[in-house]
Amino acid sequence: MSRLAVTSIGPASSVQDGGRPGSQRYGLVPSGAMDRLALAAANVLVGNPPFTAAIEIGPFGASLTARDGAVRVALSGARRNADIAKRPVAFDSSVTLADGESLTLGFARGGSFSYLAIEGGVQGESMFGSLAVNARAGLGSPYPRPLQAGDELRVADASGAAERRIDLASVADAPIRVLLGPQDDEFGDDMKKLFLDSEWKISATSDRMGYRLEGAVIRHLHGHNIVSDGTVNGSIQVPGNGSPIVLMRDRGTSGGYPKIATVISADFGRFAQIPAGRGFRFKAIGMAEAQEALRNFVKEIATLPDRLRDIESFDLNLEALQDANVAGSAISAVDAQTWQVPSPAETVTPD
Repeated sequence: MSRLAVTSIGPASSVQDGGRPGSQRYGLVPSGAMDRLALAAANVLVGNPPFTAAIEIGPFGASLTARDGAVRVALSGARRNADIAKRPVAFDSSVTLADGESLTLGFARGGSFSYLAIEGGVQGESMFGSLAVNARAGLGSPYPRPLQAGDELRVADASGAAERRIDLASVADAPIRVLLGPQDDEFGDDMKKLFLDSEWKISATSDRMGYRLEGAVIRHLHGHNIVSDGTVNGSIQVPGNGSPIVLMRDRGTSGGYPKIATVISADFGRFAQIPAGRGFRFKAIGMAEAQEALRNFVKEIATLPDRLRDIESFDLNLEALQDANVAGSAISAVDAQTWQVPSPAETVTPD
């Protein structure tokens, strides 16, 4: 069995999978990948089920080294510079790290999370049906905390399978769709309009538990306390200071602030990828549209394997290329005989 050693890694990076649904009735946080589509794409590229445990890499860089054998991996999600021994590595493609080789990743561009899936998945002890890390709850495996330099993950030896790529649709630059409620009656029509008409930014103090929003101040009609009730991924609470908080994967299972709206499931990953400081807006839709969007999202994940393509590779001999006359004929700007074309009269030979 091979190992993938963490040489260096920034904060907000951890092992995540599809989460641990079904236990919220006991107060157990679901956790799981912030961007499920990116996790699924990376896993499918190396032959894993879509929600197999992988490494969720936060906005900062990382470096990982294969040890005791080759390791086959794939990257998806937020783009960033990636290379193996100075050779560029493409996103949405699989690649094999030879024993001793290191994959080096730079800062995320235009997003927040990238996913490094490993052929065969990350090896660990399942906790309530999942390896997903929630540091506050002390849950997750093989490390119940964010990854750090010196950690080693036990992984399967590379199978030697052909490398694959996948073409994903470009991420829509559109408002984040929400359903108003369930406590939108705790806000006046003017505040709901302000919420939808305002440009928002995600605070740098945000984390996997909640994204704090910077922008307009949303005032309550009857105070900011309600009887605590259940929350879901994407619940948008408005505490006493009027600055909304979008609840994320490591949220609590219940809360006592009014929820003005909820990010729809199909847009949750796209919202999670918005980097701190970049402006965005919300758009209210109806339940039927939200359900149709979710059906399309589920279908997109289910059809990922159908979109895999083999990577056609070849060895390029640079020395042979330099010696070859790839233009078909040599041309010299100072030698007219190499570029002047004879006239028809000049080509006629006497009888």
